[in-house]
Amino acid sequence: MSRAASAAVLRLATRGSALALAQTELVAAALQQVTWAQPEPLVVRTLGDRRDDVPLERLEGQGWFTRELERSLLSDNADVAVHSAKDLPTATTPGLVIAAYLARGDARDGVVTRDGCRLNDLPDGAVVATSSARRVAMLQALHPRLRTCAIRGNVDTRVRKLHEGACDALLLACAGLERLGRRSEIAEALDPNVFVPAPAQGVIAVQCRDDAPVRAHLEALDDGVTRAAVTAERSVLAALGGGCLLPLGAWARVHGDQMVLTAALAADGTLQRAETVGVVEDAEALGREMARRLR
Repeated sequence: MSRAASAAVLRLATRGSALALAQTELVAAALQQVTWAQPEPLVVRTLGDRRDDVPLERLEGQGWFTRELERSLLSDNADVAVHSAKDLPTATTPGLVIAAYLARGDARDGVVTRDGCRLNDLPDGAVVATSSARRVAMLQALHPRLRTCAIRGNVDTRVRKLHEGACDALLLACAGLERLGRRSEIAEALDPNVFVPAPAQGVIAVQCRDDAPVRAHLEALDDGVTRAAVTAERSVLAALGGGCLLPLGAWARVHGDQMVLTAALAADGTLQRAETVGVVEDAEALGREMARRLR
């Protein structure tokens, strides 16, 4: 019998940021409803955490925030890994499976400012900080009078830099701020039909080895509507051959057996947007068709 099957503790590999730990607490609370084992966080430092002084585009490879968590599973140092689903590369790591997607949080991008003003209220030339290539490209296309600057670090660090005057506004995921109890700091939640969120934004992914006894418990946490939406959104990204640096937004909504998929690809100050409707069971094919239209 494996360690995971016989032990009283389930080791949950997680990054060490306040947001990662908050998301891991959500997974732990859900697991306690379906298994007798006691979830216990295991903090793992990823390349993206160690090199938070380096712009993401200068880091090698992919999976800057996920690779070390996956290694902890493959080496049996952890039983479960908790990820922000938007950080996962599109290629599946052999031997591992995303056993569950928790019900999605707020998928929208949020604006945080010192005085609570919205993007349209910022003066010409105001500086908006973000580490996302998608957000930079969409800001350039939708708000060309504003400037952007790169920013790294956890949410606390970014908000501190904002109040120290390093920028005039931040763009952050609404779901992350809400999970940190900072919803009141969102000055504006951007319209996802226009400022289209990143694929799988607002989703927590729970991963394990594909032969792990704990897999059945994790699958009980899976939200089918969220999985269908993530499947469609990540299918767009995969078909375009992109990763975190592709300025792509993809946002799927499920209504009964129907799915609405909106996507936008930003480049050179322009925004190409498309929307399509299909059946939920064709989520992956819907994403590939969307990629063809954007390409």
